[in-house]
Amino acid sequence: MGRQTPLFSEHERLGARIVPFGGWDMPLHYGSQIEEHHAVRRAAGMFDVSHMRPVDIEGEDAQTFLRRLLANDVAKLQSPGKALYSCMLNPAGGVVDDLIVYARGPNRYRLVVNAATADNDIAWMREHARDAALEIRPRDDLAMIAIQGPEARSRTEPLLPEAMRAEAMRLEPFFAADDERWFVGRTGYTGEDGFEIMLPAEEAADLWSALAEAGIRPCGLGARDTLRLEAGMNLYGQDMDDEIGPLESGLGWTLAWAPEERDFIGREALSKVRQDPNRRVFVGLLLTGRGVIRSHQKVLAEGREVGEITSGGFSPTLERSIALARVQPGMGETCEVEIRGKPVAARILKPPFVRHGRIRIDL
Repeated sequence: MGRQTPLFSEHERLGARIVPFGGWDMPLHYGSQIEEHHAVRRAAGMFDVSHMRPVDIEGEDAQTFLRRLLANDVAKLQSPGKALYSCMLNPAGGVVDDLIVYARGPNRYRLVVNAATADNDIAWMREHARDAALEIRPRDDLAMIAIQGPEARSRTEPLLPEAMRAEAMRLEPFFAADDERWFVGRTGYTGEDGFEIMLPAEEAADLWSALAEAGIRPCGLGARDTLRLEAGMNLYGQDMDDEIGPLESGLGWTLAWAPEERDFIGREALSKVRQDPNRRVFVGLLLTGRGVIRSHQKVLAEGREVGEITSGGFSPTLERSIALARVQPGMGETCEVEIRGKPVAARILKPPFVRHGRIRIDL
């Protein structure tokens, strides 16, 4: 049996199909993954993401430490509540984890790391923080609920603490409101608008029930994965890992190369990869033949292998199979995917496929 979030009894009460994920027992769906997916695209859905780990880093060396630890630059976070997405790299340029970091004030930050990598992430942080004047504090006392969809914010507003409602509704994307107990970020992992709320674990079940009463549909990991795939968002362990870096995972935009004197971990290795004209590129695929794309299938061009599917599956919005893939540079507009030993035609596209309820590619 895996670890259980503060909302586990709610998932059982709702008849969720429970599966292991990153060491946790989590809901895959509550009856229909497809209906949950459509609820987020068309109205509002909510996800228990309490298996993810908030980590507070505070102290006079906090900014200096994070500018070395992360490939993106926290010096960009000029105001409390501002967030950025970053990779945390090893010296070889591989991705230790991808995460969001929020500024909470001078030398006060909150990171949110992935469930399966959380313990290793925290150990990595502490190893590189030796002798630094800061505290690294995992927030195991918090639960986290993501509410996503075009109606997510309006339906959630009445359920927020009254004193922070107005501020929360004024938030721009990738900003957060913080009253030291509740933390409300206008962020998400679905390609839709919404909030990610961190709050005391003992208050999570009451909020979950109130959100459900407000017409927000409970959704599981299955819909979360199809939504993020349509939105062209990476999944750690599939699209990148400790051997595959951001430049080969479509995450070059997260690398803050300036100023040159900022020597973040992995910078030297990535500088060499950056100059390699033969490095693999990250693309989207739309299957035009019959079949379903899965991770690790081969991508072919003129009968020879030119890459591999990193994430793939059926898109409920497009009603087609789509994928993210790492391929050789210089590919044209078409390729094939090897499915059950046979080549199936596909188009090469630039993700995302769907964002904010809109199809972003030509079918």
